[in-house]
Parts: sequence; C-alpha cells; structure tokens
Amino acid sequence: MESNMEDKYIKPGNQERGWNDPPQFSYNFQMARGPQRNLLNKRAVAPGAVGSPGITPSSNPLASAPCGVAPPPPPTGRPPAGSMVTLTPPVGPLGSQKKANSSQSQSEPDVEGVVSVLDRALAACRQTVKDQVCNDVAKRLHLLEDSWRKGKLSLPVRRRMDTLAQELQLGHWDSADDIHRSLMVDHVTEVSQWMVGVKRLIAETRGLSPELLEPLQNPAESVQNND
Repeated sequence: MESNMEDKYIKPGNQERGWNDPPQFSYNFQMARGPQRNLLNKRAVAPGAVGSPGITPSSNPLASAPCGVAPPPPPTGRPPAGSMVTLTPPVGPLGSQKKANSSQSQSEPDVEGVVSVLDRALAACRQTVKDQVCNDVAKRLHLLEDSWRKGKLSLPVRRRMDTLAQELQLGHWDSADDIHRSLMVDHVTEVSQWMVGVKRLIAETRGLSPELLEPLQNPAESVQNND
C-alpha cells in the first residue's frame, strides 16, 4: 500500500539531485522567450556627440577632431600671396583735385601776394583813417615783409599769414581776426613786433564802405577802370 502511494507521488525535478540543489529550469522555456539581451553593457551617448543617432561627424559643428589628427588651421581672412590686390590712386577730376590740393598745401606761400593784399587794404583805409594810424600800420607791415624775406618767420606763420590775407581780401573779417589771435597765442615771439599793425588794419578795413573796399576785393577791375 505504501509503495503504491510512493509510486503515485512523483517529486518534481531531477530525482538524482539533492534537496538543497538550485532548481533546474526547462531549456525549451528559455528558447521560447528568446535569448536575453544584456542592456547594461552599453554606454549612454550625450546628445549632439559623435556617434549619436542622426548626427554624423561632418554635420556636427561641435564635434572635436579625432585623437591624433590635427584640426584644420583657422581662416586668417587674408588672401593668398599671389592674389594681393594693389590699390591705385583715383584717376580723373577727383584725383587731380586731391593732387593739386596736396601740392598747394606743401608749397611755399608767396610773400609778394600777402604784402600786396595788405598794402591794398591800407590804401583803402587812408581815405577815412588818420594818417598817423596809417603810417604806424605801414611801419608794422614793413617789419613783417622784412622778417619774411630774411627767413625769420617759420613755415606755419607764413602759411597762416597767407590765409589771413585771403580772408581779408574776401571780406571775412572774423576769420582774419581769428587767425591773428591764433598767431599771437602760438607764435608770439615771431609776430609780436608787427602783428599789432595787422590787427589795426583788420579793424579799420571792417568799417569801410563797399565802394572803398572795391580795390581790395577786385584788384583786376580797379586797374581796368583806372586805365
């Protein structure tokens, strides 16, 4: 009776394994589920890095160059040596005008032209101004001419006096007076002996009538009228 019950009650597993052996699973059950994948042996890829899905090394501007490969040199912005462009000065009226202005600024002011303008201004003043004042101005103008011809005046002084004479002839009294002030400030040792006469000449010429200023401002027409 007992043997029959032992035959009916069959213990699961291998009959030859001990009671403390681990259980044995069916091989067919594992094959039905498929081989297990080990997902812990893959490293996570940062977004935008080389090797991430959808991004290739050529399309990723932030990807660094591979180890051992030098990166390309940065662009310098300069054209190759064989393609240098040589700039030529402008040709035409504008270029000719700039060249003329440059040569005029470097040319030596004409003492004859400056003295001629000042003498015509003094001649216009003699018709209304006292002789004593005009004679003193004439003496100062003579000192100016003598210092110029003896080389006692620097080039900046000569150039400013040339500009002053032009402004005086055009009737720009304020501009002529500003040049006189700048000469007294910057070159007082050179101009102190005769600049007083130039200052008085500017002040007296300012008050003359247009008829008296005609010989000063239009010397060519005055010569024709006298002829």
